[in-house]
Order: sequence, then C-alpha cells, then structure tokens
Amino acid sequence: VQLQASGGGLVQAGGSLRLSCEATRMILSTFSAEPMGWYRQAPGKQRELVALTTSAGTTDYAASVKGRFTISRDYARKTVYLQMNNLKPEDTAVYYCNAARSGFWGQGTLVTVSS
Repeated sequence: VQLQASGGGLVQAGGSLRLSCEATRMILSTFSAEPMGWYRQAPGKQRELVALTTSAGTTDYAASVKGRFTISRDYARKTVYLQMNNLKPEDTAVYYCNAARSGFWGQGTLVTVSS
C-alpha cells in the first residue's frame, strides 16, 4: 500500500477529527515533490476535491470546507493530515488521500457526522 489513510470515525456535528495519510512506501524526495490532496465521496455523489497542498506548500480548499478544514504535511513522517473542525452532517463521506503526480490513492476512511 502506497498511501495508508486513517482517522475517520463517528462524531457529532460541531466536533473535530484529524485524518492522516502516510506514504508508507514512498521515498522522501518523491513525497516532497508530490502535490497531495484529500477527496471525499458521499453516497450517491461524485468524488470531490476537499483540500490540496502542493510541493511548494501552497494550499487550496473547496468552498464548502474553507475556514473549517486545514491540510498540512509532515515531511519527516511522510504524512499528510486533514484537520476537520466544526464538522457538519453534510461532511459525511468516505475520505481518500491522493498523490497527484504518482496517481496513488489511499484506501479511504469513513467520516460520519451525526446531527
């Protein structure tokens, strides 16, 4: 497995979760050069980009999560995080991490937000 995602779970509306995506088999130089993203797919909906961080450290967010979610990268751990605050029921989805250049996907982690 190239990307190991974790951190999903059940949380009440207004709560927080932090997702992790470890590039277990990627060498550091490759990981450092990769644009890394978090996507999500809700039941019956298409997969959508939630957050992206480039190799230069810039970030971008979907309008629906801006101000609530933060993407970050730990180079020493070869891990990308998605801190999710003030969660809403509409954030319920399976969340996937992606290495854009290599095309690798994590296995998905389920986030369920109850109202």
